[in-house]
Amino acid sequence: MKDYVQVPAAELEKPYELASTGETPTLLCLRVCCCCSALRPRYKRLVDNIFPEDPKDGLVKADMEKLTFYAVSAPEKLDRIGSYLAERLSRDVVRHRTGYVLIAMEALDQLLMACHSQSIKPFVESFLHMVAKLLESGEPKLQVLGTNSFVKFANIEEDTPSYHRRYDFFVSRFSAMCHSYHSDPETRTEIRIAGIRGIQGVVRKTVNDELRATIWEPQHMDKIVPSLLFNMQKIEEADSRIGPPPSPSAADKEENPAVLAENCFRELLGRASFGNMNNAVRPVFAQYSHHVIQEILGHLDACKKDSPRVRAGIIQVLLEAVAIAAKGSIGPTVLEVFNTLLKHLRLSVEFEANDLQGGPIGNANLNTSSKDSDEKIVQNAIIQTIGFFGSNLPDYQRSEIMMFIMGKVPVFGTSTHTLDISQLGDLGTRRIQIMLLRSLLMVTSGYKAKTIVTALPGSFLDPLLSPSLMEDYELRQLVLEVMHNLMDRHDNRAKLRGIRIIPDVADLKIKREKICRQDTSFMKKNGQQLYRHIYLGCKEEDNVHKNYELLYTSLALITIELANEEVVIDLIRLAIALQDSAIINEDNLPMFHRCGIMALVAAYLNFVSQMIAVPAFCQHVSKVIEIRTMEAPYFLPEHIFRDKCMLPKSLEKHDKNLYFLTNKIAESLGGSGYSVERLSVPYVPQVTDEDRLSRRKSIVDTVSIQVDILPNSIPSDDVVSNTEEITFEALKKAIDTSGMEEQEKEKRRLVIEKFQKAPFEEIAAQCESKANLLHDRLAQILELTIRPPPSPSGTLTITSGHAQYQSVPVYEMKFPDLCVY
Repeated sequence: MKDYVQVPAAELEKPYELASTGETPTLLCLRVCCCCSALRPRYKRLVDNIFPEDPKDGLVKADMEKLTFYAVSAPEKLDRIGSYLAERLSRDVVRHRTGYVLIAMEALDQLLMACHSQSIKPFVESFLHMVAKLLESGEPKLQVLGTNSFVKFANIEEDTPSYHRRYDFFVSRFSAMCHSYHSDPETRTEIRIAGIRGIQGVVRKTVNDELRATIWEPQHMDKIVPSLLFNMQKIEEADSRIGPPPSPSAADKEENPAVLAENCFRELLGRASFGNMNNAVRPVFAQYSHHVIQEILGHLDACKKDSPRVRAGIIQVLLEAVAIAAKGSIGPTVLEVFNTLLKHLRLSVEFEANDLQGGPIGNANLNTSSKDSDEKIVQNAIIQTIGFFGSNLPDYQRSEIMMFIMGKVPVFGTSTHTLDISQLGDLGTRRIQIMLLRSLLMVTSGYKAKTIVTALPGSFLDPLLSPSLMEDYELRQLVLEVMHNLMDRHDNRAKLRGIRIIPDVADLKIKREKICRQDTSFMKKNGQQLYRHIYLGCKEEDNVHKNYELLYTSLALITIELANEEVVIDLIRLAIALQDSAIINEDNLPMFHRCGIMALVAAYLNFVSQMIAVPAFCQHVSKVIEIRTMEAPYFLPEHIFRDKCMLPKSLEKHDKNLYFLTNKIAESLGGSGYSVERLSVPYVPQVTDEDRLSRRKSIVDTVSIQVDILPNSIPSDDVVSNTEEITFEALKKAIDTSGMEEQEKEKRRLVIEKFQKAPFEEIAAQCESKANLLHDRLAQILELTIRPPPSPSGTLTITSGHAQYQSVPVYEMKFPDLCVY
């Protein structure tokens, strides 16, 4: 056996002597190289000797036997041998010298099989590093070679466990090979088989180790199980086209990815303990969840006429399946689920409406009340499934589902909704509106958008705030709650729960950020629409305590999330307008609702005054609240929303100190730098085109009346009752026109002041409403005047490109009265 060459010390000193004597550089280099070659470690020379000059000759077996004997005799050298082999192999892989790579891996395999000592641990690290290099290469041949070496290593039983070794890379790489889409079918099959065998080797190696629990972790099972199922599914699809296959032989099992994957999966489940079985089975349901959901939806369609209990049970099963599939859902599957559920929600409401009206649909053996309650079970199950599925979707999909559900909500007078409500009637339509909004409420729960424009785009906000969804107190509650879900980006709503006078808002620890430019643009574009919804929502006759609470929360959330100085002024104008509407009561609201509006205004102004922290404003609000506490407690939320609260008979004769005064507020805010010119202009709600289509009373007349009645927003003592007694003095004042000129001047002054100080949006809204009314009247007049009268000679019409005359008999004509004698 070769050994180190003994070089005398005198020889080692010769290079330095040659440098001083001026010996030629060539001779010097030759002598140094010979010296260095002789000094190379023996293990490197033994490793180099196993590689022939021509890689086609293969491994030099005689020198390989010497290397093996040396490794067994000196196991402490195994680490160095492995490192040097890994260095050579990495260099050959980069240089695409495949022949030498094959020789290096063959040598590694032989060393690995021959050595079983304690020192094999460091050698294994070099070995796994080389296998990883081969698996990372793009050459299928090298990937298969690395897999075969890893499988041989997996079958070796080590004496002691390795506590630091992990196989995360190999799990990921072998799983990726199982999904190979190589252009050559034979190569693709070969790579997939190698991937399956590699997974099988990882399973065997880790299960036999002391740290075998690591392979059962979800991050590994989520890669291994789908990879095996993928290859099992491919052969099932092929078998379904060509018929049942013959029983495979032992050789076929090694060449068939599906059979090999099935055996590997059986072995995996066979090695799983009771505690690890859940991690192994769960990816199976996740892999086939879409198929399961499609089958359940198909079964639900087939059973759409069954009893409500059966349909509710199917939907409950769907809910359990959706719990697994939601996070990995794709677009078409998501829309199919929601579309089918909404269709069955409409059918359930239709069945319920028909049962209430005595229709033929339903089982005659059951009474109406029991069927009604059963249908509600179905509807609640559908809503729960929609909400759970939607709340687990990623944000980009959830926003699409929100738009999808909103597009299904029926809106009177328009055809924008896509849900068929022709058979529902008014009661059924209202019911489906409530159900869809409840579904939308669950989907929006927990949704957090960076900007309010993302959460409330115009295509979503317009139908949500439609007057058609304000005709019922429950609908209005759901609309406001949906808005709260989307507005509350800092989880402040729980702190605002319950309408009340908050002594110190700072104790709530409200979270807020600086208003961004996108939110400011949103309020400039849609602020009037939000104010209008709140203003009209406060004046509904069927409001209950919860409605006032939600309206108060809406004002508070707008203040927190979207309010700059301009928005704060608009919100205060809105609050004062609500106070004035409760005092004047042009909508003939009951006394409870008028006091409720007053309490709402008090709670909000107390909140906003502390949020903007203007001392004079806070002092005025606190003083009014203090006077109300002593003289008019029914104007405060803690009293009016309490059972058996004493209500006043009228509000016209109350002292003005009980009201929040515009001039006081303007004076306090103006001293702090706020632009208060617009505070003197009364708030007027924006009029939309849908007001003319809705069943609700038009607010156009209300706008004109409010402008005339409220020249300023300060209530005074000369506010008189609507039923004034007619006396001689009253008639004399009515005939006297001496003050008419002053009233006209005052009106002109108010108009000029409004156009100078009012927001552009309000002026445009009022002008648009008047222009729309004028346009409608002109259209009616022109329709009557332009239409030509009937003529006995006939009227020219064009049908299929041909001119025809249709004559009208004289006795059928209708002439004006002045033309008949």
